[in-house]
Amino acid sequence: MYHPDLIRHPDSCPALVLNADYTPLSYYPLSVWPWQTAVKAVFLDRVAIVDHYEREVRSPTARLKLPSVIALKQYVKPSQFPAFTRFNLFLRDKFTCQYCGSNRDLTFDHVIPRAQRGRTTWENVVTACAPCNLRKGGRTPKQARMPLHVAPIRPTSWQLQEHGRGFPPNYLHETWRDWLYWGIELEA
Repeated sequence: MYHPDLIRHPDSCPALVLNADYTPLSYYPLSVWPWQTAVKAVFLDRVAIVDHYEREVRSPTARLKLPSVIALKQYVKPSQFPAFTRFNLFLRDKFTCQYCGSNRDLTFDHVIPRAQRGRTTWENVVTACAPCNLRKGGRTPKQARMPLHVAPIRPTSWQLQEHGRGFPPNYLHETWRDWLYWGIELEA
């Protein structure tokens, strides 16, 4: 009987990483490790194998089915507030311009411009498409007559993970389905 995992190259066999409470470490980006990192963690007794691929790797003295889902043995407490990064900002704003709603040619914009002493903080920076950013220029949204769809806030890690659920990755192995919750039918 043909099974796609039997011919799969090991590099295309990442392991979904769960915390010790069996929840994903993160949804977006999805917490996955390359097969080599997962196998090393197994041998160092840092993870438990929850499920595996049919694909095996062999050494002169051992054989191991590649782990497809692993759980950390030590719980990793997520930080309450995420770092301020361009990616996290886009995720907070759901990859849409906060002025027009476009999801193309994204950049970020200071609500109160730096020229007017605006700071680079969660509460003063929003995702903006390049045309809106150019149109707004060095003015506030009120001065430019460009109201924001949503006022910027400092998100919690939980809020970013919830937003991340709206963007399922292209590849999801069938053994990952029980551990991921996007509210849609996942395709392997």
